[in-house]
Amino acid sequence: MRSCNIITAVLISILSCNTLMAQFNYDESKVPAYELPELLQLNDGTPVKDAAAWNEKRRAEVLELFRSEVYGRRPGRPKALRFEVTKKDEEALGGKARRREVRIHFTSEENGPSMNMLLYLPAKAKGPTPAFLGLNFRGNPTVSKDPGITLRKGDKESDRGKSSGRWQADMVIDRGYALATIWYGDIEPDDKRNAFSQGIHRVYGPANKIPPDGWGSIAAWGWGLSRALDYFETIDEIDHKRVAVIGHSRLGKTSLWAGAEDERFALVISNDSGCGGAALSRRAFGETVKRINTSFPHWFCDNFNKYNGREADLPVDQHMLIALMAPRPVYVASAAGDRWADPRGEYLSAKHADPVYRLLGTEGLPAQKMPPVDKPSMGRIGYHIRTGNHDVKAFDWKAYLDFADKHLGRR
Repeated sequence: MRSCNIITAVLISILSCNTLMAQFNYDESKVPAYELPELLQLNDGTPVKDAAAWNEKRRAEVLELFRSEVYGRRPGRPKALRFEVTKKDEEALGGKARRREVRIHFTSEENGPSMNMLLYLPAKAKGPTPAFLGLNFRGNPTVSKDPGITLRKGDKESDRGKSSGRWQADMVIDRGYALATIWYGDIEPDDKRNAFSQGIHRVYGPANKIPPDGWGSIAAWGWGLSRALDYFETIDEIDHKRVAVIGHSRLGKTSLWAGAEDERFALVISNDSGCGGAALSRRAFGETVKRINTSFPHWFCDNFNKYNGREADLPVDQHMLIALMAPRPVYVASAAGDRWADPRGEYLSAKHADPVYRLLGTEGLPAQKMPPVDKPSMGRIGYHIRTGNHDVKAFDWKAYLDFADKHLGRR
């Protein structure tokens, strides 16, 4: 009887899994026919024929559409913003780096909302260095096995370095760049039940007063990245005009929106960001707008729900988000085993953003078709699809550093 129950449970599990998978399309031949919104056309139908028309009119229109219909409207820099260096070490990572920890306070309250940034600076730097800045999922101590990183309440020694493969701190420092990271939960809990009652949202109004175009968590996390950049503007060790913002998965969506909202970011990197990030929504391949809004209703503004199962009605698509970076360099990366994030849709977004880069007099994406696996294509727009699954690997970081060398340069 026991073995029958086990077999029954396994069959139910398999059937449930198959039912779930059947809800989502992974067949390229079943991608619906779609027509992308015109990127180089004003809302009134006037063609955008030169850089001035894009810079002075069209970019603002596209940005406004994303604010009102997808990510929501974020506030500006708080007047009470302040920075507190909580730890400063002259030697880290075997002597190749200097470590610093900074608490960025969002209000004047000592125990009010704040975020803790871990910063590694190249020890041999002779002047301001370019930097990579990104949010992490599991806390700053997981970024490196470095015993000098302060543990948070509840952290364990065994947590150190659990996500080090995703950050490659030694590689970044060896290439002459600074590396800065913040736990995204410091800014806003990634919790659909508590996201708008804790973190930065509680400073700007309770959940029951958030309007349909009010900012969601992705916008909040991106806002936090801008506050880190505010700090870089106050110190001499970082060249704040050469900062790359980077993110993976939901934090890749965040890095893209942060780069769109804040043009101070000199370079933008999206790693496996998928639906609501780099992938075209209209393809409805893998994760869909309805699925993401159902599973993570706190990520976007409420207006985005209007497009559940109605991607064709969206006034924007993600190639327009990529184009908001122009003429700044932007890199989109996919993984061959990450069909949920729609690698082809990520490539197509990058390619369909190409005309804006060309209009502004820069090279767009050189690849005329989706590049082979593990063969990056790098113009002013970069793209690669890597062997493997949903993750950040050393291969990705090498490509990002090569791309940064090309566009930011090292001194």
